[in-house]
Amino acid sequence: MENLENRQFDLVQKGKEYVKHKHDISYGLTPSRIAKQSKIKAKLLRLFKGSEEDWKDWVWQMQYRIISVEQLNEIFPLGDSRKAEIHEAASKVRFAISPYYLSLMDSCENTDPIAMMSLPSSLELLKSGTIDPMGESFANPAGSITRRYPDRVIINVTNSCASFCRHCQRKRHIGSIDMKTSDKKIRDSLHFIENHNEIRDVLVTGGDALSLADDELEFIVSKIRNVKHVEIIRIGTRMPANLPQRITPGLAQMLSKYGPIYVNTQFNHPVEITEDSMSALNILADKGIVLGNQMVLLKGINDNRHVVRFLNEKLLVARVRPYYIFHAKSVQGTTHFQTSIEKGLEIMEYLRGNTSGLAIPTYVFNAPNGLGKIPISPNYLVRESENEIILQTWENRHISIEKHDSTETRK
Repeated sequence: MENLENRQFDLVQKGKEYVKHKHDISYGLTPSRIAKQSKIKAKLLRLFKGSEEDWKDWVWQMQYRIISVEQLNEIFPLGDSRKAEIHEAASKVRFAISPYYLSLMDSCENTDPIAMMSLPSSLELLKSGTIDPMGESFANPAGSITRRYPDRVIINVTNSCASFCRHCQRKRHIGSIDMKTSDKKIRDSLHFIENHNEIRDVLVTGGDALSLADDELEFIVSKIRNVKHVEIIRIGTRMPANLPQRITPGLAQMLSKYGPIYVNTQFNHPVEITEDSMSALNILADKGIVLGNQMVLLKGINDNRHVVRFLNEKLLVARVRPYYIFHAKSVQGTTHFQTSIEKGLEIMEYLRGNTSGLAIPTYVFNAPNGLGKIPISPNYLVRESENEIILQTWENRHISIEKHDSTETRK
């Protein structure tokens, strides 16, 4: 048994080791990042002849999404090879980036996390992967419903997003124009939910559910809330990360009328946490909306234990509970983002004990053909015998627990 002094010294050294690494992580709230964002923002406002009030308007942001290499080149001068690469990949799957999200970019190179998640790459032209690995087209019983579980369903309400993630699981839906799901499909989806009283949980997503106007979204949410057997409504959105201007007090007030509402967002890197995104998250949390984060594990972006820890700890400060780490799916055009499962497990092992349990999400792999999420976690049960169980601590120490007969009668 080590003495108290040695134990405390060991814990201090472990803590200091992480503090050193934190300084090397790009973070949206550092003064240098704020200054860079301000300069790019000024360029964008000049390009689109916009004002500060325009910048705060989410409709203006959607209207002036960057959708061409020529526009991109006005902000970040590109070499001929990079232009050709983006143009060729975008001819297969279009790209669009909100001015706000582009302002977080440090460069257009394939080393910048925002650029990697947002700009087309020649790696998307690889033929590996499949168009619909989760078999969503076979899990669609009505309307725009996706059903993979007994008690919950998804309604896809649009293909539109503020920025199209290059790792998108529904890349096949991006198409050539933004399209809302037809009124008929929405009605058919609602009727399906009404007629199945085993459904207690409905996820409204897309695309991005919050790309709908408030009244369009309220129509859908209110109809779901009127179904007596539905207990929980969830909304899937990337807006707090790539267009936080969309999170207005009016939107939060509207959603709060139909609680319990759970909003699951997707922050993948600490550079996405900014003053604007923090403000957006606070607007939602202040109205009692429960916030969760669904990070996607992406090669070269966040497949680093210190980056994931830092991200999750900063999300907790913003009142967002890390919910899932998704292993990147084998969607055609996105497989270059995939890490090994061993890398994900390495990150999960590091998180346990080194940070609060609140900052540790569930690492999940989506089974093919719509068979659902499979949680993957390190194995802390080393072995079991007739009389004892050997467990492993977060520091890889083994401890022995004596077994007790649960059937022993009390005297």
